[in-house]
Amino acid sequence: MKDARITLVGRHYATRGHRSVPVKTPGGRLVAQVITKKTKGARCSDCKCALPGIKHLKSSAYRNLKKRERTVSRAYGGSACGGCVKTRIMRAFLLEEHKAVKKLMADKK
Repeated sequence: MKDARITLVGRHYATRGHRSVPVKTPGGRLVAQVITKKTKGARCSDCKCALPGIKHLKSSAYRNLKKRERTVSRAYGGSACGGCVKTRIMRAFLLEEHKAVKKLMADKK
């Protein structure tokens, strides 16, 4: 009969956020491996949707990633989604156009 006993490693309180699974080591022992929790990931600063192209990791784990895995190569790459950046650019452009038209109308009078 197989030995199904698991060797616990680290702290052992089996809470909802500290789960473990049995993993067989090269030596043949069963060891409890702690599962890290999944995170919501990076969110858009305007619409709060998840940012595509950026990994869902804990804040401390981003330090070990390459820069290309932390951001997207675009204006506001790691903080705003593409749709929100598009609306920001459109709003800025339309405001400038409005100012120019206002000035033109004032000059005509």
